Amino acid sequence: MSDDARLRGVFAAVFGVDGDALTDETSPNTVAGWDSVNHLHLVLALEGEFEVQFDPGEIAELSSFGRIRERLARGGHA
Repeated sequence: MSDDARLRGVFAAVFGVDGDALTDETSPNTVAGWDSVNHLHLVLALEGEFEVQFDPGEIAELSSFGRIRERLARGGHA
């Protein structure tokens, strides 16, 4: 499974959305339920799925599907 498919799967699992409908602009403004608590659930799910650890200071910067994809790419995930 590609990293993009895995990322879409994490979003689908955490937010109950259609992973295929996600765009780089998908954010808390466009996803019902993407609040502070579910943001932490997302971060934990991403860390588990991709075996990465986000620095506390960067967690708030993971504010859209596109930004998260970019951050994962810097860590070696496409």
